[in-house]
Amino acid sequence: MKKTRIISKILYLLTRILTWIYLITTVYAVVSWVGKINIQIDENRKIIEYPLTDTPFLILDNTLNYFIFAFLLPMISYNLFFYLLSNVFKVFFQEKLFTQLNVLQLKKFYITNIILPIALLIFSSFFIEVEAGIFMIVALHIFLGIFIFIFSEIFNQGLSLQNEQDLFI
Repeated sequence: MKKTRIISKILYLLTRILTWIYLITTVYAVVSWVGKINIQIDENRKIIEYPLTDTPFLILDNTLNYFIFAFLLPMISYNLFFYLLSNVFKVFFQEKLFTQLNVLQLKKFYITNIILPIALLIFSSFFIEVEAGIFMIVALHIFLGIFIFIFSEIFNQGLSLQNEQDLFI
């Protein structure tokens, strides 16, 4: 169990760092796009540069639909994904595994991974052309959600057994 705690703490920290990277990148891109700061317009593209440099950072199509549905929604979604994933890893280094809060963290993750990708795919398809590779990513999120659903059911059973044992004592 000690190895699991160490690995889950490391993965928790990595996913929290990724959460912050996605958040900072998203905020920076929105500020740059809206404020026209650190942006070069090249033919049909907008190139957002690294702060205080002329080095390209993000290369985006120069349409609002693309920015919102092919960049902003996925960035916000992955920000949420990494945040919820970090909470899943946090579950595995707690002193007490089978708690209502831990079951809730797993539930948030699996519901988000099963419902959100499908909803965003359908919604975005009305505004932009969805590339074929996106369907594979959505399928992976669904499988990940189902996998964590199974963990959640195991945790639910563990919580029930633990509560039953607490009542017996």
